[in-house]
Amino acid sequence: MSTAGEMEQLTSGASNRIIPILRTLRILLIFIQSAILYLLLLLFPRRRHSQTAVLGVEATAAAPQSPAKTARRRLVWRREEEDTLRRRALAEGLDMGFETGDGEIRCRWSTSLFFGVRRNALFCRSWFPATGELKGILIIIHGLNEHSGRYAQFAKQLTSCNFGVYAMDWIGHGGSDGLHGYVPSLDHVVADTGAFLEKIKSENPGVPCFLFGHSTGGAVVLKAASYPHIEEMLEGIVLTSPALRVKPAHPIVGAIAPLFSLVAPKFQFKGANKRGIPVSRDPAALLAKYSDPLVYTGPIRVRTGHEILRISSYLMQNFKTVTIPFLVLHGTADKVTDPLASQDLYNEAASKFKNIKLYEGFLHDLLFEPEREEIGQDIIDWMEKRLGAGAEKIGCLW
Repeated sequence: MSTAGEMEQLTSGASNRIIPILRTLRILLIFIQSAILYLLLLLFPRRRHSQTAVLGVEATAAAPQSPAKTARRRLVWRREEEDTLRRRALAEGLDMGFETGDGEIRCRWSTSLFFGVRRNALFCRSWFPATGELKGILIIIHGLNEHSGRYAQFAKQLTSCNFGVYAMDWIGHGGSDGLHGYVPSLDHVVADTGAFLEKIKSENPGVPCFLFGHSTGGAVVLKAASYPHIEEMLEGIVLTSPALRVKPAHPIVGAIAPLFSLVAPKFQFKGANKRGIPVSRDPAALLAKYSDPLVYTGPIRVRTGHEILRISSYLMQNFKTVTIPFLVLHGTADKVTDPLASQDLYNEAASKFKNIKLYEGFLHDLLFEPEREEIGQDIIDWMEKRLGAGAEKIGCLW
């Protein structure tokens, strides 16, 4: 059993504060040198020698790399591949079924690989009720650093109400391809979400579909639903603790993040979130999360942090264009993402059907709070009301 002191060393699944990059003089000097070189190349191109430069680049590209450099790259690739296979085996090994006391299985579940828009293998799960008519399907997009297997209990609650469930691990997460905790672009995750939805719709014709996103996954879902071809496939979206107003710890971090993410995209902020941020009031849920080998607990990577800042900024500027029906849920004591940003989304969105519920004193991981069953039921009730919206108008505030 971990002590409180041990728990403090664990990182949270996401943060609304990107830890300052410039922690040491060495990092600062490296960055300044890279930035100056980059700006000089942009501002003062060598036009008079462009042909020579092009020939030089072509010659360099054609020249073989040094054996040592090639060996280092192969070693890095091999380690990442081995880690992906290890995580995938762990993901496959999780028992996602539900048995009653007498051994009866009330849910059909399976795992599969889905190839995303960039042909990355993405690990997916599905749960379906063993009997009964299917009301609809909820597609789960998890939050930063976690994985789809954490939502098995929520899936059990959904299937007991005759909803089918699909879930997909992002690139670099869970059992999916990629360096653990590294997201080269959240736009890729948005595109993968749209492609996954299309696949599910084709396999379940006529079944109403909803998208669910938690934290950074909520930002992904909201952006995906802004595309008309995706919105028309959905009955609505559900967002828990969405990452909508993410700010850097200091303005300079936000200013240099785009460039630094190009110079050293996989660099990790040493000591970032060292103490961690509580995401649940349930100690058992916290212990389960941070002892889960499929949950990334290392320092956040530069590109990943920049991508969160970028998608958050985009969404904040486009609240008024949101037209899809949505339910947003947030805990008022959340220290990871901003509940006031969820309120702004609700206030500004043009959606005809929109609901918000703020849970007084609750933290970030709502579906892992002690009141998780109540929160899950709130989501199910909203989806059922959406499905019956033709006969019953949904209110604008709970």
